[in-house]
Amino acid sequence: MTLADRTPPTVEEYQAYRTRLSNWGRWGANDQLGTLNHITEETVCAAAGLVRAGRRVSCANPLATEQVLSGPRNPTPADHRMSIGQGGCGDYIGVSYHGFVNTHIDAFCHIFTSDAQLYNGRPAADVTEHGAESNSIDRWRSGIVTRGVLYDVVRRRGVDYVTFDQPVHGWELEDIAKAQGVTPRAGDAVLIRAGATAFWAAHPDFQPPWRAPGVHASALEFLYEHDVALLGWDLMEAPGQDDYRAPALPIHSIAIPYMGLPLLDNANFEELAGVCAELGRWEFFLAVAPLVVNGGTGSPVNPIAIL
Repeated sequence: MTLADRTPPTVEEYQAYRTRLSNWGRWGANDQLGTLNHITEETVCAAAGLVRAGRRVSCANPLATEQVLSGPRNPTPADHRMSIGQGGCGDYIGVSYHGFVNTHIDAFCHIFTSDAQLYNGRPAADVTEHGAESNSIDRWRSGIVTRGVLYDVVRRRGVDYVTFDQPVHGWELEDIAKAQGVTPRAGDAVLIRAGATAFWAAHPDFQPPWRAPGVHASALEFLYEHDVALLGWDLMEAPGQDDYRAPALPIHSIAIPYMGLPLLDNANFEELAGVCAELGRWEFFLAVAPLVVNGGTGSPVNPIAIL
């Protein structure tokens, strides 16, 4: 157990995650919610009880049009066009949201296993030109509402952003929870602040973006053992994991198709970190409402933390 002995998984241990951390069949053959099943009615009610100060914080970046962000990290800028008439106006928005800029949530049809399967053993052939016939984002139309916990790695380390030689490991998340006075619970949304804003400000031309520092694959055991419902992060997988031979990014490759764990990518936790530090608590009510896109592989989102 790499979490218990505080060592990164070997190649063999990582490959074994496909069975050891798998949730296929855990909630039945027809399940398309995955770890969102950990969010019960009692979980939602308990999360609502965390609203004490009435503070509301967005955890999203603005849609990355060319005016918002230009350059190689945003190869397909969002398209925002205005339509202005004499009596009013409207606009059109088009966005290719997957990638390393726009805040979005991944549906389970987004990543395939190495043998072309989706979460819970469905065939990748379910994904067609007209959309995905299973594991698509519209399955979560009721939204994701639960307790969110900010794991403020950079605050704990006293740095601006995580570095390549010190990725975020699963045992560090346990240490941070203890230091912040939070006990991990089933159904939590684990939100990891690794300092994306500061990293990209210091390295605006860094390429490729998937090689940026971030969270190590060792975090997968923490997420599984604590029955986490959702993982959100500002920086994604740590580099230097090529030897794991993952078909996609190492955490994506296990979390989505095997664990059925939704990923909230490219979140922004800067304001939230300030409010949590001000109030002295790192748990809150979190609401994430994906767009209802039939057959969609995910959705842009504006996660809202309420404290």
